[in-house]
Amino acid sequence: MTDVVFVFEVHQPHRLKRNLFWENRVFARLKKQDLFSYYFGSGVDREIFQRAARKCYFPSNQILLDLIDAHRKERKQVKVSFSVSGVFLEQCEMFSRDLLETFKQLAATGCVEFLNQTYYHSISSLYPEKSEFIEQVKMHRQIVKDLLGLTTNVFENTELLYNNAIAQMAEHVGFKGIFTEGVEKILGEKSPNYLYTPKGCRKIKLLLRNYKLTDDVGFRFSARWWSEWPLTADKYAHWLADTQGHCINIFPDYETFGEHHWPETGIHSFLRHLPEEILKWPHLSMATPSEVIAKHASQGDVDVPETGGTVSWADLERDSSGWLGNAMQWAYYTSLRRLEPFVKEADDADLLRLWRCFQTSDHLYYMFTAGGGPGAVHSYFSPYESPMNAFVTAQSAILDFESRLRLMTLAANEPFLFHTAAGDGHFTGVMAWSLKGFVKALRVVDVKAVEFHDCRGDFASWAEHSLQDAVLAKQLEKLSAEELKGEPLRSAIICVAEKRFAALSRQVQAATRLF
Repeated sequence: MTDVVFVFEVHQPHRLKRNLFWENRVFARLKKQDLFSYYFGSGVDREIFQRAARKCYFPSNQILLDLIDAHRKERKQVKVSFSVSGVFLEQCEMFSRDLLETFKQLAATGCVEFLNQTYYHSISSLYPEKSEFIEQVKMHRQIVKDLLGLTTNVFENTELLYNNAIAQMAEHVGFKGIFTEGVEKILGEKSPNYLYTPKGCRKIKLLLRNYKLTDDVGFRFSARWWSEWPLTADKYAHWLADTQGHCINIFPDYETFGEHHWPETGIHSFLRHLPEEILKWPHLSMATPSEVIAKHASQGDVDVPETGGTVSWADLERDSSGWLGNAMQWAYYTSLRRLEPFVKEADDADLLRLWRCFQTSDHLYYMFTAGGGPGAVHSYFSPYESPMNAFVTAQSAILDFESRLRLMTLAANEPFLFHTAAGDGHFTGVMAWSLKGFVKALRVVDVKAVEFHDCRGDFASWAEHSLQDAVLAKQLEKLSAEELKGEPLRSAIICVAEKRFAALSRQVQAATRLF
């Protein structure tokens, strides 16, 4: 028996306002609560979301609900899966709670599995430090549980980005399976239609997208130049029946059904009849990824090294170059990444959400500059006239956000690194990039580090040279002369730093009206 696994990718980003730079509106004076609408165009998001809902989401969900219900009492049931981004679920709540209700109905059937991904559909799995990636994965798991009532057991990273390290983190978080692209450069002569084990993992299983059979629907369905046009449900089911393996993973964008291929092409009729055609074959069944994982054994290891080996489902290269393939993408990525310590030190939920919305992979995807077929695909999804315009928009927005963030946290030129004694071997792992972060760090760092730096005058030196704050430097020098030790010293420094932060924050607010 061969299991046919259908997984539908569902994602809509929060799109940046396109004319922020060209209309000379960067660095405007406004309140913090207005920043989201300042950077992101909810009007455009609503228009695109409602169009996709009308043409794809509502009709396709209803087709699946009807099919599941029609086969509920049969031996072989209709089963499908979804990978839905957190920002898409946010837009459901913003623009169409009725649509969200249809996804809840699908979840309640018991025949639909929802996969986990990064909440913000980001490439955080490629960051040098993985804490942000893990936080987004956990956020996504929670929103699926809160809104759909399901616990996720299988992970699909953004755009199927994958390597050994990502698989190991997914296993550490507790997932039973992880998806990636069934591309020849990682499989060699192996078939994508079996389960494997990621190199370095013990429990998690690797499921592979059959990209040829997926693209036959996703890219070629309405292509009249294609030798197999028109593609009918019985023809496609016959192809599946002729395919050898334990599981055939078909993993298209959900927008394939009505948005990328318009209803007039017959795509909804194809979706409506395909499950029935599949189930006619005695050796075919439909299953969810978790069912496949429980049913089939691994056929060996697949090795995808983190350095130079990362794969994805994007473009002909099927690597990370769709998001990090040119200087513009790297510039935006670098600007984005360097803000992490400041955002985390700010300890502000609104600023953290903004920074995470800037991380959505679509912003980088629009900056892709290669030509040919891949370039045409990127252009199809992009709301910009060119990759350069996409870069100007995103880079000006992130620099605008950075300036506000640095003002709010009172950022330093260089971070303060806490040691317990001289030498790199005594670094505590705690650092502060801003005055606000300095206060937070003082609360948790080993008191021996506080004593070590106080007796050397390091705190006063950092305040004077990195924060450029002579007033705070003198206050810390004066405090150091009192020769306090232990917790009394920690408390005294925190008190001085907190008061100075409060005073400077009031000055910033009065001068800029930014926050």
